[in-house]
Amino acid sequence: MAKKVVATLQQGAGRSFSKVIKMVKSPKSGAYVFEEKIVHNDDLKAYLAK
Repeated sequence: MAKKVVATLQQGAGRSFSKVIKMVKSPKSGAYVFEEKIVHNDDLKAYLAK
């Protein structure tokens, strides 16, 4: 499924978006969870700064 998302991001207006995978620590269990999101390139630094 990830291949489909990446392939559609490489066409047309999709080039202004990036797929971001961020590692976040869960407050309940303390384990790390990977959070995937598609973010506009202009908002990329703000999203990663959170």
